[in-house]
Amino acid sequence: MNKRALISVSDKTGCVEFARALNELGFEIVSTGGTYKTIKEAGVPVRYVTEITGFPEILDGRVKTLNPYIHGGILARRTPDHLEQLKKHNIGTIDLVAVNLYPFKETIAKPDVTLQEAIENIDIGGPTMVRAAAKNCESVTIVVNPEKYAGVIAELKEKGEVSAETRMRLAAEAFTHTAEYDSYISTYLNKIVQEGSE
Repeated sequence: MNKRALISVSDKTGCVEFARALNELGFEIVSTGGTYKTIKEAGVPVRYVTEITGFPEILDGRVKTLNPYIHGGILARRTPDHLEQLKKHNIGTIDLVAVNLYPFKETIAKPDVTLQEAIENIDIGGPTMVRAAAKNCESVTIVVNPEKYAGVIAELKEKGEVSAETRMRLAAEAFTHTAEYDSYISTYLNKIVQEGSE
């Protein structure tokens, strides 16, 4: 069974090199939107997420990865029961997820940012994939920081897999990433509410 990696990143630093290295290691690459375009234009074989889900990106890109074909592949434990359920529904496993989130913090730092701009930079599908992959770190590698790409590739080349210890460490980093992200959103919206009541 081929390994599959889903790459969907706002910060595209190193994502082409990462995708290329994964592809050379036998991973099928799946991607979305701008990341797909970046990887494809670099000549790395990549599948668009809609090929996997059978459903187009809708609502100006607000909904693209919120789908059982994605989350089933990420969340399934590699037990006979879960694998049988995936097979029954024709869902492939996803073994590595590389996601970093819409730049909410950077957006609200702009002096002339509007509430609407801020709202549109609240990532929904990204944190959902990050949390799903981190929850299933027993089987799935989650990478939220481009600085970790090289280490992941080195382990894959040396051992043929990412160690359980590394997967756990990356999962902890992923939950820290989403917690900090949510805290920026919460702080910003509470500030808006407070200013509106003054």
